Amino acid sequence: MTVHLHWFLPTGGDGRGLVDRHVYGDGGIGRGRTASGVRPPDVEYLVQIAKAAEQLGFEAVLTPTGTWCEDAWLTTMALAQHTERLKFLVAFRPGVVSPVLAAQMAATYQRITRGRLLLNVVTGGDSAEQRRYGDFLDHDRRYARTAEFLEVVRGAWNGRPYDFHGEHYRVEGGLTALPPDPLPEIFFGGSSAAAGPVAAQHADVYLTWGEPPWQVREKIDWIRRLAQERGREVRFGIRLHTIARDSAREAWATADRLLADLDAETVASAQAALARSESVGQQRMLALHGGGTLDRDRLEIAPNLWAGVGLVRGGAGTALVGSHGDVADRIEEYHDLGVEHFVLSGYPHLEEAYWFGEGVTPELAARGLLATVPPSPLLGVPALNGRPASAPGGAPLIVGGRGR
Repeated sequence: MTVHLHWFLPTGGDGRGLVDRHVYGDGGIGRGRTASGVRPPDVEYLVQIAKAAEQLGFEAVLTPTGTWCEDAWLTTMALAQHTERLKFLVAFRPGVVSPVLAAQMAATYQRITRGRLLLNVVTGGDSAEQRRYGDFLDHDRRYARTAEFLEVVRGAWNGRPYDFHGEHYRVEGGLTALPPDPLPEIFFGGSSAAAGPVAAQHADVYLTWGEPPWQVREKIDWIRRLAQERGREVRFGIRLHTIARDSAREAWATADRLLADLDAETVASAQAALARSESVGQQRMLALHGGGTLDRDRLEIAPNLWAGVGLVRGGAGTALVGSHGDVADRIEEYHDLGVEHFVLSGYPHLEEAYWFGEGVTPELAARGLLATVPPSPLLGVPALNGRPASAPGGAPLIVGGRGR
């Protein structure tokens, strides 16, 4: 089993700090808080990130879903026109669109992009945000609806008329005239008792946020057991931020800078909003950092695992921090537990993609954890003497000193 590396598209905005509008109570609607260095999620900037991810060898990019960010389907379809191999892990919410329509959208997407769609099913853990979409089901009933939704989607992909009568959906003759080829893999997360059976029955990849290894092992054992009871196998992924540098000292200095940009009032406001979430996974994230502490020593909750991101960001709240070798060590540790897919990100997402892709990816390749190694970005680039810059003697020699 090799490692699959994925990056993140910040369709809610990016920046040099821990930028995330949706952690506040109004979901970012009021826009009352501003920060320096914020980058809007315009298509030009997102294209830069997507192209960088493709060049650096990431397999796919994850897009979030919610009222605080751009629509994932439309944004990634635009970006697909600027990339060639990169896949898109499109997050979407069951219950706000018909399952047969979702199946049709996925089939069309696969044909237009020549098979570059992955699906991230987000049931939703915040009732206030769900109500913005007109969804008034409670937490457990949302998961029951998700199970029916995914059953209908897979039924519609069979290419034959499909009937379904459930509590939440009734479909007669549902189908996609041209089923997707290949079928998109379904990524699914959830830490609650209601989420586990849905993942075991319907997910291809169970995705967890970045908890310490011993907690991740417990989740893997839980989902694997539930899947085996249903005669299925599920693969596993993890969602993490990264701060990888040439030395551990440099990486932790960057984490300290991100922490120094925060103040107690900002952290308290974010924590109060996040505490209202019904998501069990979100509550597990909040429990990791000790209730909003700004003490770096207490925020390193396992070797090289830093919970500082979760002080102000909802969802994935931990980062792997250290030298390129340190981060590769931690990825290998999670991989040994059974984690195959690593969905990564960092602030800012453009620069951090290069730090990881140029530093950690070669480490993982040297350990035999990657199926393919991305080519050198200099491959085929002409130098001044007409030879490829990647060839021996091909790059021009730049010598400092006073001209004569």
